[in-house]
Amino acid sequence: MKKLALIAGLSLLAFTGCNDDDAPEQVFPLVGTWSPTKEVITEVEVDGTGGSDEIVYTDCQKESRWVFNENLSGKRTNKDMAGSTPTCSTISERNFSYVYNASEKNIEIKYQGTVVSDKGKITLLDAQTMNLKIEDTTDPTVYKSTTYTFKRIAQ
Repeated sequence: MKKLALIAGLSLLAFTGCNDDDAPEQVFPLVGTWSPTKEVITEVEVDGTGGSDEIVYTDCQKESRWVFNENLSGKRTNKDMAGSTPTCSTISERNFSYVYNASEKNIEIKYQGTVVSDKGKITLLDAQTMNLKIEDTTDPTVYKSTTYTFKRIAQ
């Protein structure tokens, strides 16, 4: 009887002590409206010199919007203080199309009316925050990237 109780106890411990390490990672959608909060610009020469600068956006700049639609189109609206009596105004609007590989986190954004595209990675994407790193590979002697941090406004 003691052996049966011991076996039952060990079995119960084995079943309740299991950790499901193979639980699927929660996937959050890129689709939505995003407000930029800051950007980090990085430039590093091949000899290792260089560094990063963090730019924290003003309240006006945080009114800018990047919209990623389900049909792989989007719109980027930038706001900043402008005019002779500075008020928060739209300073540029650009429509774009994008391709996003969620499993590899790669993204390419093609702006309408240009042949140039931004290529990079989504380094963080959760329910409320996204970090988008765009890399500039035009000069092989200098690594350049801009990482934007966004707050989700709507889905």
